Amino acid sequence: MRHKSEAGFTLIELLVVMAIIAILAALLASAISGVRGKARRITCTSNLRQINLGVRLYSDDFNDRSPKAAGQVSRPYLVYKELMKNYVGLHGAASAKEKLFACPADTFYFDYLFPRYPRSTNLAGYVPESLCSRADMEFSSYAFNGGNTFGQANGAAARPGIAGLSMSAIRHPARAVLVAEVPALIPFSWHKPKRPLYLLSTTYCPNVIFNNAMDMVSFVDGHVSYTKMYWNGVRGFYGVCCNYDPPAGYDYQWDEK
Repeated sequence: MRHKSEAGFTLIELLVVMAIIAILAALLASAISGVRGKARRITCTSNLRQINLGVRLYSDDFNDRSPKAAGQVSRPYLVYKELMKNYVGLHGAASAKEKLFACPADTFYFDYLFPRYPRSTNLAGYVPESLCSRADMEFSSYAFNGGNTFGQANGAAARPGIAGLSMSAIRHPARAVLVAEVPALIPFSWHKPKRPLYLLSTTYCPNVIFNNAMDMVSFVDGHVSYTKMYWNGVRGFYGVCCNYDPPAGYDYQWDEK
């Protein structure tokens, strides 16, 4: 009497199938992440183009001068928004509803420069909160290249920037930064961050701010680019990259010259 053989997977075959499924899932997750990241950059590009146009329209009405707020230069990178936002159809007090100023990749910030904790706690790292959700950041993911007024406010050496300058007199409009994602000034990246997301340190963490961080940047000539930002490796506030122009090989500059 013959017994019919029962078809089925062996253990090895089952493990092979599971391994293939795991590989396919990983590839799919990577593809989805890439598509999501590209979509965020497209939205950010659209935001920055509109903001850039708003700044230019403001300048057209103010004798070709870029935004510069008298008496508010202690926050030179942020005050531009209040001055020019009516040129992009926004009115009233700043709020989180102003989606034009919210980068979809803005999901965390670097705590050392935008402190959530007292300096005495020695916490310095990424905080899982959007800058565009914070009133002290004018509910904005984007900063203006206005560092030149910071030095004027504090009696310190002038920093690079274009606040209050004639837009048509800027010598290299295709390289001069106009408005950029806040991380571009430091730099770190919302789009390609380095992990871990939170670190304990008494000073800057090399894995938090880093050279060649990729950020969305708009330029005086109106174009927007996904740009690598230079960090010279200096620790402390004066090491942030918006305080100096990069060396050769980078496609941007903070100074108007």
